[in-house]
Amino acid sequence: MDWTRRDFFRRSSIGLGTMALADLLQSDGYASATDPLAPRNGHFEGKAKNVIFLFMEGAPSQMDLFDPKPDLQKWHGKPLPPSVTKDLKLAFIKPTAAVLASPRKFEPVGQAGMELSDLLPHLRTVSDDVCFVRSMVSDAFNHHPGQLLLFTGHPLSGRPTMGAWAVYGLGSESQNLPGFVVLSSGAGTSAGSDNFASGFMPSTYAGTVFRNSGDPILYLSNPKGMSNEAQRARLDAIRDLNQIRAASVKDREIASRIHSYELAFRMQSEAPDLLDFSKEPASTLEMYGVNQERTRPFATNCLLARRMVERGVRFVMLMHASWDHHSEINKGIVRTTGATDQPAAALVRDLKQRGLLDSTLVVWGGEFGRTPMAELRRPEDAENAGRDHHPNGYTMWIAGGGIKGGQVIGKTDDLGLSVVEDKVHVHDLQATILYCLGFDHTRLTYRFMGRDFRLTDIHGQVVKKLLA
Repeated sequence: MDWTRRDFFRRSSIGLGTMALADLLQSDGYASATDPLAPRNGHFEGKAKNVIFLFMEGAPSQMDLFDPKPDLQKWHGKPLPPSVTKDLKLAFIKPTAAVLASPRKFEPVGQAGMELSDLLPHLRTVSDDVCFVRSMVSDAFNHHPGQLLLFTGHPLSGRPTMGAWAVYGLGSESQNLPGFVVLSSGAGTSAGSDNFASGFMPSTYAGTVFRNSGDPILYLSNPKGMSNEAQRARLDAIRDLNQIRAASVKDREIASRIHSYELAFRMQSEAPDLLDFSKEPASTLEMYGVNQERTRPFATNCLLARRMVERGVRFVMLMHASWDHHSEINKGIVRTTGATDQPAAALVRDLKQRGLLDSTLVVWGGEFGRTPMAELRRPEDAENAGRDHHPNGYTMWIAGGGIKGGQVIGKTDDLGLSVVEDKVHVHDLQATILYCLGFDHTRLTYRFMGRDFRLTDIHGQVVKKLLA
């Protein structure tokens, strides 16, 4: 049969579309059309391959957990001198607010003699594997912009988050799970999905939210009566149509959509096994606290995070809310540490005993810290005192791939108002995390609207003291 040129293009459009799509993907930095998250190399060989970010949403109080300030006892119930509070950025209280000294007991632990609160008995047992940074600072003093600054490098919405940058730069070693996974516990977050969005990058790089029971992703299972064969045929037809469209309009989001459909199909067999803890030793479940009501949600997520990095997931973000203690901090912080201390310490210990800690970066912290002064939302009841937002000096900890554990970086003044030694800005933390993954943060860029953007914006330096 004789074909016209129109017949040829119409009949071969799918094949040509596939070739065009492959060229489109490769020009955008994808490894291949079939796997846009195929593993890639960084600028140099980093010591970390994976990141687990334990995000304590709401801002934990550093002076009740990591940074004891005994000098506050003499000021308890009284305002601090105006000369030391005049430059504070405060969200809700005034600089004249009375001091709230911490009732917690601290004692030195580990080789570094790091002083930890009595609220962190489990973290004490792994302190020699952890580097505590007591000198964190942020430019933001409200939750939403503070969280965006921490994860995107900018206090406004619309930019890719840290996890998106990680999988953009390195791809993922997992074939059957997303490269960037998000797990949540506690009660809500301020910035919500902005904390794990892909911004102006293709949606392939966005975080995928998993549930820790039932279907890990809603509607992942086939509908009733739909066999795997029928689902495969359905997806093949959708893929062919998407490839034709991609070749025509050259929209990168169509490539992301194709990848998402294919990944979802593969996840139908992988995800149920991921959530099956039946093969985990009873001692492991006990170590994490999976079987205890108080610790179960966060413990389950921590154990899932370990299982995910074992399966090659590049970036796992655990969001645990409920740290925003504007009132009743002495009650609230007992609840939150009671829910998180054991699982977080177990994660570090478990990764180490499995030989995964050297290649997995574990980061713990919130968007800023809390004030040494009290916030009284009900002034008549001093027992309900809390603490306001404080970006000028707070604590985070980091362990694993490329980090020197068993040390303390930085120092705040005797009242906990500001950093006096080794200031570490949020951008510096971002630069250091990227360095551990094998990137020069100034060269990991993405062009958008005529400008090369990066996670650290136009700032940031690698904190050499953190490195092993």
